[in-house]
Amino acid sequence: MAEHEQLAQRLARWILFADPHAPWQHGTSENTNCLLRQSLPKGTNLSSYTQRELNAIAYRLNTRRGNVSRRRGLGSFAQLGRLSPVALGT
Repeated sequence: MAEHEQLAQRLARWILFADPHAPWQHGTSENTNCLLRQSLPKGTNLSSYTQRELNAIAYRLNTRRGNVSRRRGLGSFAQLGRLSPVALGT
């Protein structure tokens, strides 16, 4: 991602990249990619989806039950009072 610094400023968020030879940094990303590929197979052209469809996919991922304390992801973050919605976009 060549423009990650500009994106980070625009979203007011940190963008972290895992080191190539540090598999312990990849776990969450790989798990999320696997879940995302259930709705969007690898190589899918996102422009064929409407923003509403992408928002629905993001909502399903953000509200699915997790293994930690059986909470839903979005609810866990909302309790922290720091949640700013970020969704997939075209």
